[in-house]
Formats: sequence, structure tokens, C-alpha cells
Amino acid sequence: MENNETNTWQQNIQPDKKGKLKIYIGMSAGVGKTYRMLQEAHTMLQNGVNVKVGYIETHRRKETEALVEGLPVIPRRKVFYKGKELDELDVQAILLLHPDVVIVDELAHTNIPGSKNEKRWQDVLDILDNGIDVISAINIQHIESINEDVKQITGVEVQERIPDKILQLADEVVNIDLTADELITRLKEGKIYDHAKVQQALANFFQAEKILQLRELALKEVAGQVERKVDYEVTIKQNAYRHERFLACISSNHEIAQRVIRKTARLASYYNSHWFVLYVQTRRESPDKIALAAQRHLINNFKNATELGGEVIQLKNENIARAIMHIVLEKGITTVCIGKPHFNLFQIILKTSVFNQLLKTLSQNKVDIVILS
Repeated sequence: MENNETNTWQQNIQPDKKGKLKIYIGMSAGVGKTYRMLQEAHTMLQNGVNVKVGYIETHRRKETEALVEGLPVIPRRKVFYKGKELDELDVQAILLLHPDVVIVDELAHTNIPGSKNEKRWQDVLDILDNGIDVISAINIQHIESINEDVKQITGVEVQERIPDKILQLADEVVNIDLTADELITRLKEGKIYDHAKVQQALANFFQAEKILQLRELALKEVAGQVERKVDYEVTIKQNAYRHERFLACISSNHEIAQRVIRKTARLASYYNSHWFVLYVQTRRESPDKIALAAQRHLINNFKNATELGGEVIQLKNENIARAIMHIVLEKGITTVCIGKPHFNLFQIILKTSVFNQLLKTLSQNKVDIVILS
């Protein structure tokens, strides 16, 4: 990292306040996120900053391992799980030593069962709350709300994900970019995986067209975060305009609800806005009439929405349209997000006599309705 960029970030370090978060994003493994974090740590160390390495995953890459040399490393926490000794980030040691800055890799990592927090990003929030700045890294495929996009590109559903709110909390989000050719060259040179895994990687994930699409996602994500920051810190202060508030309307249909939640979260993230999830339980969706699996999925969707930064609202009402109107007015909603017309929720609304009244209410209150694919 260039010294001027590092120094600018260091100047923002303020003791006795909530820590600042910097996240490096890359389109895939091997673009150099960990390498860049370690370079930055060396620069900080040379400038007298109390920086420590909390957790780094080198993946046995020689050039990355070489950069760890000379940096103060906080030993990992040893945990026995299912007869194996495993390493975890030692949050308590970090809080006790209280460096100015700590490097924490693999932000989407799932902690071993029994840990204080289920996910490493939750560990990072604890560290930030204690006034320690954190520099971390993530691949684009680990961001919750674009999980489906990644699955369509790669054919793989990534299980370890972070909620979008973590990116919104970040003070800086930096893209580490390479061309597809450069990344494939690094792979062939054995700089990403062992030579034995190269051909398999080339046949699956590391195909030029897939890399290009992931690169586009990464560039758009970081550009969106920068735009959001400009809107929040510059535009809003200079121009008063309607503050967006989104309402995602869902049913117990798991896949549809999941999609509507993710897309509404993306919209809310773009506008840096409050958003809500509304589930209206009719008699036909009472616990004794829907399958246990559907109930579990519904609870998981509520949890997912909360992690993505949404506020969940549950109502019992036989008239879904009236329930939506009530929440729109109560919460000052500016945009209602709903599934395609063939989805169950929309069919129920169409069958009610007050659907026109819903549209009229939305129109009178200058509320947009978005039908999500």
C-alpha cells in the first residue's frame, strides 16, 4: 500500500472511541488481499503504530508467509473439537493487549461450536466496540445479499457469508483488483494453490468468463459503497431530500422470501436506509397449518433479515393489504418491495377487495411499489 494512503487512514485512528474498520475486497482467492494487509501492517509498524496480527491465513503461499516475518503476532486460541486441535482468533488476548490496530483475516469464517460468537465478523464487532481498529479481508462471494448472483456465476452456493451491514459499518472498503489473465497466470505459477490443484481449479472456478463476472461484482460493490459514503457524508449534509425507508413483504414461501429479503437489503444498502420485513400471518399460515420445515425456514429468514440490518415485523391479519397499509403509514415507508405476481403473497393481495385502496394509499403518500424478480 502506498504510504500516503496508509498515513491518511492512520490519522483517523482515535483512542478511546469505537474502532475503525477497513475491509479489503477481492473477486476471488489469490488476488492479494492478505498480502496487502501485511504490507500495510509493516508500514504502520515502521511509523510507530502499535499494530498486531490477530489472524492471518497464508494458505502456504511463500510470498505471503515471508511478509509475516517481523510482525508481532498474537497467538491463536487452541480449541479441541471432535478430537482435533483447531486454531481460532483469540479475541480475549486482543482485548487484553489492546493494540491500536489488529489484522484479522477471513472475515466470513464460522467459529467452532461453543465459541462466544458464531461468526468471526461478530468477533470483529466486539473488537471494534473496545476501541481497536481492525483491518480485514473478504472475497466478493461471501457477501450475503449477492449470494444468488455468485451461485449463478460459479454454480456453487457459498456457505460462509457476512451480512451487508458489516460493509456499511466499514470506514473504508478497498477493492484489490487483477485482470482475469493475471489471476490465471498466478494460479498456473503455483502462487494460489499447490500445483496438484491447478488443473482442477482451471476447470472449475478459475475460468476467464467466471472471473470477469466476479470482478464486475467486486468493482460494483466497492463503487456502491463509495457512492453510499459520499451520499451520507457529503450530499445529505448539503441537500435535504426524502430519506428512503424500505418494506419487504414476505410470505412463508422460503425461497421467494429469501430473495425478496436479499434484494431489499441491497436497495437499503445502496440508499444507506432503514428497512423492514413484514410477515402477515393469516389463518391458513398458522403454526398448526404449515409444515414444521416451513416454520423453521420462516425463522431463518427472520434471522437473516436481522443480520442484514432489517427490522422484522410480524402481524396476524386476514387482510394482508390492510396490514401493509398500516405499516406503510406507521413506519413512514417510501418503497414497498414485493414478489412477482405469480407468488402467493401477491395472489392473496389481488384477491382482496382493498387492493385498489392499497395502491391509492401508496400513491397518496408518494410510496413506490417494486415488484422483484
